Amino acid sequence: MKTNLPPYASPLQRLWYFSFRTYCIIVLTFLLLPLLVIIPLSFNATPYFVFTHKMLTLDPSGYSLRWYQHLFSDPNWMHAIRSSFIIAPIATVIATVLGTLAALGLSRSHMPFRQAITSLLILPMIVPLIITATAAFFFFSSLHLVNTYVGIIIAHAILGIPFVVITVTATLSGFDYQLVRAAQSLGANPRYTFFRITMPLVLPGIISGALFAFMTSFDEVVIVMFLAGPVQRTLPLQMWNNLRYNIDPTILAIATLIILLSVVMLLTLEFLRRRNAKMRGLAS
Repeated sequence: MKTNLPPYASPLQRLWYFSFRTYCIIVLTFLLLPLLVIIPLSFNATPYFVFTHKMLTLDPSGYSLRWYQHLFSDPNWMHAIRSSFIIAPIATVIATVLGTLAALGLSRSHMPFRQAITSLLILPMIVPLIITATAAFFFFSSLHLVNTYVGIIIAHAILGIPFVVITVTATLSGFDYQLVRAAQSLGANPRYTFFRITMPLVLPGIISGALFAFMTSFDEVVIVMFLAGPVQRTLPLQMWNNLRYNIDPTILAIATLIILLSVVMLLTLEFLRRRNAKMRGLAS
């Protein structure tokens, strides 16, 4: 078995190494097992949140796609899905553009009040979401943006900006600004330099931040509860209402699809991380 331990590691160090790895596996299994249970339950042929005898014996009649069919045929669920895919992409674009511009400015050492501005930009990640939602409700009420798509999009963009700032700033930490100076010395204007020199090198960080911003908006429910009306009902809000008033396995079907979407996002982030490492010469 290949390990990261040096060949001269003591027996106590080896014991700690394997004990820690075992502990991590147990914790991860404990955290992931409830998610794995949701997937087979979403194919349950009965309207119950239990494993039936037919499911446990792998009888095909115990499994069904009826809840997925109900998900895509029910107008309430479809409206919620459309609302989420209207709000999340627009909020992601706004957060990505503003967060990238902020990170580019904050990466310069001569930027005044850099630490204070960075702290202000990442504040939405620190402040409890219920406080942010309450503040957004009172502020947007004065602007008549409550019960509108615009208000929710702006609020979700504010939540996504810190993720973009952090990921792009981390990408720019090893950026060689000599490349920018070389391009400018050859007559390239700032816009050409950004799109042909800077942008390709920081693109993995931008995409990573955009994915985090998208999932933050797509999965957010507290601010939507404060700002949304019946028309702006998003998928997480519909799931919340379904749990409160009308529980059926349809929510397991949509939960399974969200899990698959999250897995795709994580795989994309890992691919971008490896690509970024190769671009920096840190991986073979």
